[in-house]
Amino acid sequence: MEEIEIVQYFEGKTFLITGATGFLAKIFLEKILRLQPNVKKLFLLIRPTTERSIEQRLREEIFGIDLFRVLREEMGGDLSSLLDKVIPIPGDISHDNLGIVDSELRHNMLQEIDIIVNSAATTNFDERYDVALGINALGAMHLEKFAIKCSKLETLLHVSTAYVHGNGVGLIPERAFRKGDTLDGAKISYLDINTETEIANDRLRELQAQNSTEKEIIRAMKDLGIERAMLHGWPNTYVFTKAMGEMVLEKFKEVANLIILRPTIITSTITEPFAGWIEGLRTLDSIFVAYGKGKLKFFVGDPESTLDMIPGDMVVNCMVAAMAVAAASCPNSDEESRLSIYHIGSSKCNPLKFADIKWLMHRFLIENPLLDGRGKPITIGQPTTLNSMATFHRYIATHYLPFVKGLQFVNVIFCNHFESAYTSSRRRISHAMRLADLYKPYIFFQGIFDDANTKNLRKKIRSSQTSVNLLNFDPKHVEWDEYFLKTHFAGITKYALK
Repeated sequence: MEEIEIVQYFEGKTFLITGATGFLAKIFLEKILRLQPNVKKLFLLIRPTTERSIEQRLREEIFGIDLFRVLREEMGGDLSSLLDKVIPIPGDISHDNLGIVDSELRHNMLQEIDIIVNSAATTNFDERYDVALGINALGAMHLEKFAIKCSKLETLLHVSTAYVHGNGVGLIPERAFRKGDTLDGAKISYLDINTETEIANDRLRELQAQNSTEKEIIRAMKDLGIERAMLHGWPNTYVFTKAMGEMVLEKFKEVANLIILRPTIITSTITEPFAGWIEGLRTLDSIFVAYGKGKLKFFVGDPESTLDMIPGDMVVNCMVAAMAVAAASCPNSDEESRLSIYHIGSSKCNPLKFADIKWLMHRFLIENPLLDGRGKPITIGQPTTLNSMATFHRYIATHYLPFVKGLQFVNVIFCNHFESAYTSSRRRISHAMRLADLYKPYIFFQGIFDDANTKNLRKKIRSSQTSVNLLNFDPKHVEWDEYFLKTHFAGITKYALK
């Protein structure tokens, strides 16, 4: 397809976008509005809150942010004309009918929607099991039931994660999950989502019957998520429940085009609508900030392991191309050809080593130090690298535990006068240990994500001389040193830390 054909495909289309206030959904929304201003409608599923209406969230959390600066400039500084096209819908993917209680509105949507983009997710590795199930797994089930009733639906695109394959080693294929699949090393041979839901609900009821505090409930439900994930072969609650979501949707290929898009670690925009936009601290960004603020003196990870990263606008370009190409396929194609799975990442064609990112952080922060509470530059030192979990545990035992034990002794002598300091120090060490366990599969990751399908998708897109970077999602074009030093880290300090 020519890029111009892809742009034309979206003219007059009606979208439903879930997770509309999320990082990736915002980049996608901005891209579609700028790429094809003649879309018909964009229904945005937004959870109402007690503090803000969905209209306020649309104005303040979406259109009011800097990401839409270029679009505002193109429209003379006023985006109000888009309000006829962009329609916020109060709802929640974790409920039946997506939480849309207005039956007339729901009926109209079912008659109008051409494309569904599901980017709703909780991406917290250490999420409560009931919450992660509700959004990532049962949310996909609710979406499928809704999508089946959409009379005009052409394509459902589901944003997953490449890491649904868990502790991969070697080349990880772009293959589908089937109902009941588990991973190698699982202690349970069959995954039943209904059983998992019952286990989560039973545990929650048990905790409530015991009059557990909210803090106790949160901790217990988080522990349950990790426990159930590991029993089935996954390293954490996030990827476990995202894999379940894929299993739920796999049969949707019998109804319409199903695209499962699996990004790796999504980073700031590299080109569109401008370089460096990011929102919040994403995955390794929190390590960058902790190191830059002098709170982190060491890095845990295999220096030779590959950190698979991909800029957010490249992910969105892949989404756009995948939907248009799927729609251009023969409508009488068989079910298997209506299912497309794409890994969008860099580990195969443009790998970045853990050792490289560590020194890029160091170089940037030496030249552009973060500031303390008084506005003074924070001086950082050379980071220590702990290249195994055993080394990490020895480091903690040598450098931190003696202080905590000493504080505990002093606290006892002085009749708990230092209880707060002792508890806080002990909690910080426990938190660091838990985070290290959660991130272990990624900082020691030995897999490479096959991207043959994504490579073939790129081959189907023909660019013109006038549309350079219009739909660029080739990670080979990323110069990592330049990107991190001039774009990504600068974007964190400008947008995530403001």
